[in-house]
Amino acid sequence: MIISTTHEVVGKKVLEHVGYVKGSTVRAKHVGRDIAASFKTIFGGEIKGYTEMMNEARQIAVGRMVEEAEKKGANAIVGFRLQSSAVMSGASEIIAYGTAVKVEE
Repeated sequence: MIISTTHEVVGKKVLEHVGYVKGSTVRAKHVGRDIAASFKTIFGGEIKGYTEMMNEARQIAVGRMVEEAEKKGANAIVGFRLQSSAVMSGASEIIAYGTAVKVEE
């Protein structure tokens, strides 16, 4: 699956716009990460547990978006974006979205 942040795939002709596709996941913090994070807020530095959690969440969201595009018969996604939001205290949603298209092989 080709994924592009622009509205085209360089060097390929878009043959058909299939439609909007998205994938998302909601992830919550866990106690071990909260304890480590509280020390980092005092002493400074990267909160690696949260970085890993968010990287995993992005991978899941993109994977779900790609699955939806494949089910619709697309071979590329253009206009790709990632967005996050807090859905409740201690939980965030990551959403990946774009436009599924068919491009020349």
